[in-house]
Amino acid sequence: MKSLYSILIQWSEEDQCYVVSIPEFTDYYQPVTHGDNYEEALKNAQEVLEMMLQDNTDLPVPNFFSPKSS
Repeated sequence: MKSLYSILIQWSEEDQCYVVSIPEFTDYYQPVTHGDNYEEALKNAQEVLEMMLQDNTDLPVPNFFSPKSS
C-alpha cells in the first residue's frame, strides 16, 4: 500500500532503541512503535501505518515537503 505519510525515526538513549513517530497521527498515537535497529524500526512503522490506514475512516492530511526557493 502506498502512503504519503511521514515517518520519523529517532534514536532514544533512554530506551536504547529507535523510536518511531508518524507526525500526522500525533493526535492518535505518540510514539507509534520502535526497533532495535533502523531497518526494524522502519519495517514496524510501515506495518503500523498500514493498520492505521485500514482502521481509520477519518484520516489526517499528509504533510508534504516543500523545499525553500533560493
